[in-house]
Amino acid sequence: MHKSNAMLSLISPSKAQKKLAENVRLCRLQMELTQEGLAQRAGVPLPTLRKFEQKGSISLEAFLKLQMVLGGLEAIIKATQVTRSPFSSIDDVLAAKTTPLRKRGRLK
Repeated sequence: MHKSNAMLSLISPSKAQKKLAENVRLCRLQMELTQEGLAQRAGVPLPTLRKFEQKGSISLEAFLKLQMVLGGLEAIIKATQVTRSPFSSIDDVLAAKTTPLRKRGRLK
């Protein structure tokens, strides 16, 4: 998800962790899995999953194991894929030819 070094995030890492935990919990419930069932299928200790769902704290490896079971692993990989910008610096942006947007039509 690296689009720019100057990209501003409106969500804190703490809030993001809690939201991710909430999303995992909702997905687990939608799949009608118990905490024990998901933990077992993912190979993650049950206390780890419980702590994650309550506080948002988990290792990346355990999180990815949960996502593999829940079907979200590919989406995470895609979301973090680097996209190439047509500009490599602010000079490139300023040098790009831009045509001002017309505010009036040409014909009557």
